[in-house]
Amino acid sequence: MRINDPCGNRRLRRTTAGVTVLGCALFLASCDERPFSSPAPAGGVKAQTVSAGPFTFENFPLGAVPGTVCPGSSACTNGAAEPAIRADNTGTFYVSSELGLSAGTLAWKSTDGGLHYTALESPNQISQAFGGVGPGGGDTDLSTAPDANANGIHNVYVASLSLANVTVSTSQDGGNTWSKNVLSATIPGDDREWIAADQATKVCISYHDIVTFNIDVNCSFDAGASFTQLGSAIDVAHAFLLEDNEIGNLTIDPNSHVVYQAFSGIATATEALLPTAFHAVWLARSRDGGQTFTDKAVYVNPNTSASYGHQFVNVSVDRAGTVYVVYTDDHNLFYSFSTDGGDTWTGPIQVNQAPSATAVMPWSVACDPGQLNIVWYGTSFYDGTTAPDNYPASAAWYVFFAQNLNAAVTGSTFTQAAATPIIHYGGVCESGVGCTGNRDLYDDFGVAVNPTTGLASITYSDDQPGNVGKDDHTAIATQTMGPKICAGP
Repeated sequence: MRINDPCGNRRLRRTTAGVTVLGCALFLASCDERPFSSPAPAGGVKAQTVSAGPFTFENFPLGAVPGTVCPGSSACTNGAAEPAIRADNTGTFYVSSELGLSAGTLAWKSTDGGLHYTALESPNQISQAFGGVGPGGGDTDLSTAPDANANGIHNVYVASLSLANVTVSTSQDGGNTWSKNVLSATIPGDDREWIAADQATKVCISYHDIVTFNIDVNCSFDAGASFTQLGSAIDVAHAFLLEDNEIGNLTIDPNSHVVYQAFSGIATATEALLPTAFHAVWLARSRDGGQTFTDKAVYVNPNTSASYGHQFVNVSVDRAGTVYVVYTDDHNLFYSFSTDGGDTWTGPIQVNQAPSATAVMPWSVACDPGQLNIVWYGTSFYDGTTAPDNYPASAAWYVFFAQNLNAAVTGSTFTQAAATPIIHYGGVCESGVGCTGNRDLYDDFGVAVNPTTGLASITYSDDQPGNVGKDDHTAIATQTMGPKICAGP
């Protein structure tokens, strides 16, 4: 299988490029062949409040045993990492997190705005017991259907990687039961899948097929039972990107039904023969439901040594159809926006400010027009030369949260805060299975927003208190106070 180099490029280390910077208010408070680990210690079963500026977040670990409600139980402990989160249109949050290849996926649900999460039956484990054998268990992503099914419930889809293929598990009853399709990818031999739902029963996955490294997009129209449509996110005019791209997430605009796939890569066909980093950010757009795509350059850094090939370029869409793409050069975090469906772009615009001198692994969620939340793992350490993989033990990492209530206007500002206590010390490797340093934070995490309240819930990896892999677990930070990005459904 393909392994990225530690710098997130094909050949060269990146250097920092100049960007446009907006004002900001600041407050501080790929496939995963991970071995089985022991569940994290059962400490901290009560929520820990973190307040910074106008925001307040409740932080707590999740439980692995089905039926466990957290916080408040001594069973609020788990050994999963690299989680994903979504909210359906009723305000119910769903989280999935991986146990490792062949070990299955854990899942949770919150019906009270993220204040409590209940552990669900695993979407894909044969044995629910920790360390049980299940299809998938590698990279996970999930999505919720924007429209309700015939029973008035929004379908939930959990994707999980098995390397041989992609498993998609579907729940049509709010996570109580799951059906599994272990051959969801029509092209076998896959890496780093993503999933996005549309309408009541349509769901699409994207992934790298290992043979060509193309970004393939399969769609199902029967709630994941069969995936009959195949499209290529890399169009013919940009075939030079086939071997030179880093996949980002997949999303679908629920109003226009346009499908968007984010990725980074080289900028021209000539660069396929040169020692060039992934200095271009791309967005593939499909206006025919995922059958065909057109690739648009979001931003091309003129410095060919700059690299955005880090986990992961991320795309989200607000209710007005404005598209936001966020990306990092392993130092700073930027976003670009498009108000015409991706034809033209404004940006890059820097998001992170002090004390987050380093910002990696971004995720975003948009809601009302122009309203955007972005999260990332951040630390105050940055010396201009050391890659995050080799950061000193003194580098303390937090989950940072930034909000912009007018993000589709140039000159608007973000309000930034640390949403968590310290979650990790030292280096953070972003090279997937090619990592030689610390990989306790793995490759990504996420944020979602409750569309009925406008408040956010974040899920993240945390290796405290021991700062070692055996303490790795999935935790939650739910916003309870502060500005919101949704006015209601």
